[in-house]
Amino acid sequence: TVSGVVPPKVSAALSAVENARCSLETLLEREQLIINMLHKHLQEAQPWLDNLRQTCNQVDFIERHVKYLRCLQHIEELSDFEKILTQLHWPIISPPTQSLAPTVSCQEISSQLELLIRQLLALTSDSGEGLPSPQFVSSVTPLSKASPLCLPIQIMLLPLNKRFKYHFYGNRQTNSLSKPEWYLTQVLMWMGNSSTFMEETIQPILDRAEVELCRGLLSLVQEKVASDASKLLYDDVLFCHLMEEVLQFEKELRSNLSYPAVLPGVLHLLLEDAVLQKWLTMEKKMAVEKMDAMLSAERAWSSQYKDISDMDDLKAPDCAETFMTLLQVITERYRTLPCPSAQLKFLGLQKELVDDFRIRLTQVMKEESRSPLGVRYCAILNAVNYISTILGDWGNNVFFLQLQQTAVSLGEEAVLGGLGVMEVGRLASLEGSLFDGLLALLDRLKGDMLGRLLDFLMREIKEKAKPYCQERWLSLPPQQDQSAMTLSSTACPMMLCVRDRLLNLHQVLGFSLFQLAWQGLAERLDNFLYQDVILCNNFSDGGAAQLQFDMTRNLFPLFGHYCKKPENFFKHVKEACIILCLNVGSAILLRSVLKEPEKTSDWSVAGDPPPESALNELGVHCLAPCDVLILLSLRTPCPGH
Repeated sequence: TVSGVVPPKVSAALSAVENARCSLETLLEREQLIINMLHKHLQEAQPWLDNLRQTCNQVDFIERHVKYLRCLQHIEELSDFEKILTQLHWPIISPPTQSLAPTVSCQEISSQLELLIRQLLALTSDSGEGLPSPQFVSSVTPLSKASPLCLPIQIMLLPLNKRFKYHFYGNRQTNSLSKPEWYLTQVLMWMGNSSTFMEETIQPILDRAEVELCRGLLSLVQEKVASDASKLLYDDVLFCHLMEEVLQFEKELRSNLSYPAVLPGVLHLLLEDAVLQKWLTMEKKMAVEKMDAMLSAERAWSSQYKDISDMDDLKAPDCAETFMTLLQVITERYRTLPCPSAQLKFLGLQKELVDDFRIRLTQVMKEESRSPLGVRYCAILNAVNYISTILGDWGNNVFFLQLQQTAVSLGEEAVLGGLGVMEVGRLASLEGSLFDGLLALLDRLKGDMLGRLLDFLMREIKEKAKPYCQERWLSLPPQQDQSAMTLSSTACPMMLCVRDRLLNLHQVLGFSLFQLAWQGLAERLDNFLYQDVILCNNFSDGGAAQLQFDMTRNLFPLFGHYCKKPENFFKHVKEACIILCLNVGSAILLRSVLKEPEKTSDWSVAGDPPPESALNELGVHCLAPCDVLILLSLRTPCPGH
């Protein structure tokens, strides 16, 4: 029985053991597979775990800061700082009717105010780095890179900031792009109204409190102006209005409120590329339109000071004065910009406008060139001279000299205009000015116009002088045979013409221009009389005396109204009259002295004085010895023959 039963049981046991072993191996394989899968999942989940750990740290960091902010909020709620300000009537919206400094009965409020300000300052300094400011701090943080406002000033700005955002943002009627003056004026009023309170109440406790308050209010304006300017780039009218209001705001901020120049105002906002380019474009567009209008105006060529002699030395026509006023206004607009390179862009525009106006004057001048003595032609000449004079003054102005140095140092091509090394060197040493190129063109135009005018005058005078040139000088009786000498009848038309034209030019030309005109006329008249009257005729003693009388007693005095010694401008005529009127003996002696050097090659060897010394003794300094010999030969009878 045993032998029949045991083997099957052993076999079954062995089979069970084998099955168990196989199952165990299967379980071990599955376990290894699970371990591998877990390991793989752990590796893939590691970045998520790291991110989760970082997020948890951030949450913990934010939670601590939230607790800090809640603590600050709780401290703020516990403070009576805003209540103290309310008791002191802050914010001051309207002009104060009396001093807002604490009276004797308010010493407790004053003491509390001082204590609270010092505690807030201490809280700010002890808060540590990396801790965020309260929410109300960020709402009034200035846009500039200056140091942040202290906590007391930030709290004081809260109600003003709230009012500003309420009125000048959103859909309020007071938030109008066409009325930037509303918010600019409002901020200036807040600054002005708060000045006394800040100076008398806060500044004794907190240094520079008034400036800091203005800086905080200014940040509101900066943000608003930057926003509005970007919206108005395609609206010419509203953009120009905004520029004008911003410039006026800056002017009042610096002058009336004495805001420190070292702190930024609002002008730096206008230097943004798109805004600055738009500004330059509008300046040019408006200037060109005004030039068209001023040149076509009814009173374009008349002077507004023509009836006031003391104020009308230049006799500038209205169009020229209006144009230079236009340029001056442009200068006043850009001279306060905090960026010299931007200022140079406006200077380049001004030079371009001056050249454009010069071209326009040239075109009008050519239309009037047929009547150089006409009112309009002379007015154009006055305009050119006036612009040239003003630009010359600008060249010596400190502001433009500083711009000149800046242009040289920066190498501004738009202003220097491709000048050579020598010209740039002259600018660097202040020997020249940025306006030299324009002045040269204007002087060329002025010289051309004066030349045309004098040529016209001389043609008229020569026509009137024809009878005088043909006077019979040989047949005139000696001076002693005449009871009294009078002006030659043939000279009267010429003299009247010279007199009338001088009076006319004196009335229509500016002082400096008239000086150039009468001196130029005197020079040309001197050459004409010498060449066409004196050298073309022979003179008896009576003829020479008559010529001298006509010149010294009639022609020269016509110019004597404008200088002390008019004869100095008629050197040829004056000296020719001296030679022609010499008595016979002196004439013979002079002829021999002048002829003597012709016999020797070197008069200095003979030890005799030069012939010029003999002429100088007679008062002859302009005429050469050969010219004097020719004049002596014109006398009849000729001395020495």
